[in-house]
Amino acid sequence: MTLSPRMPDLTALQILLAVARTGTLSAAGREAGLTQQAVSARLAALEKVTGVRLATRTTRGARLTPEGVVVAQWADRLIRLAEEVDAGLAALREDSHTRLRVSASLTVAEHLLPSWLVSCRADTARRGGTPPDVVLTAANSDQVVEQVLAGTADLGFVEGPSMPAGLRSRVVARDELVLVVPPDHRWARRRTGVTVAELAGTPLVTRERGSGTRDFLGSALRATGREPAPAVLELSTTAAVRAGVLAGAGPAVLSRLAVEDDLRTGRLRAVEVPGLDLRRELRAIWTGARTPPAGAVRVLLGHIQSLGGGSASGQPPAAR
Repeated sequence: MTLSPRMPDLTALQILLAVARTGTLSAAGREAGLTQQAVSARLAALEKVTGVRLATRTTRGARLTPEGVVVAQWADRLIRLAEEVDAGLAALREDSHTRLRVSASLTVAEHLLPSWLVSCRADTARRGGTPPDVVLTAANSDQVVEQVLAGTADLGFVEGPSMPAGLRSRVVARDELVLVVPPDHRWARRRTGVTVAELAGTPLVTRERGSGTRDFLGSALRATGREPAPAVLELSTTAAVRAGVLAGAGPAVLSRLAVEDDLRTGRLRAVEVPGLDLRRELRAIWTGARTPPAGAVRVLLGHIQSLGGGSASGQPPAAR
């Protein structure tokens, strides 16, 4: 419903209430920080807008008319509600500066965000600010996108090959996928690696559908004109995929961040795939304006940018 143009604004109603409380224009002016003449002018303007005579001026002051008494009662309720809304909005603004709901893909949630959050908290406290109170949810990239679009997450981190409409994004790190096998796997002895065709035709241990890692590999293979073979095993976490590879279920393509300890100790072996580009960007996503929202979102992203991201490839991230 559209309000009538005769509906007065809150400031005018506050003047009317000040006149009702004090009984004089001069006292109402002192309360509102205005001159007597300014109060008189605003009261006259209020009467003109509403079309109702609200007060009678006398040598002793100002007295509300019966209609003015009724309007003042309505105004009191309206002002009280407006004060409640104002206080609520202030609380929401404060909440947006201190509380942050983050949804992140498993690669980011497990291998990058913990160190980012710890250093952000320390840096903010050192500067005399209040560190964001972060509530973190780990999910696959499709679920992260859904949560950000639905407004159940203020900020998301994804690793998929593309961004859906309605989202803003910024590169926060660069990563690389790597084909891994156990040391006794036949591919582990390949000095020249495996071909793209061999990889595409081999059933892999993979994450579930919607995983950014799985989607990125599929996109990279399709860019060469090949479709990935059906998975030999679909698992819901990177740790489970890694365990499946170690158990001999088959090869897997995982983030180097997730397997760097295994590669260093020799529990897993990396296999080259010449001709297949598995480098990728990890992105922060949000809704709204191109600039990240003020408050906790901007504080965290600004801190990550100041660190140069969490690049697995050693390259600094780029903002877009």
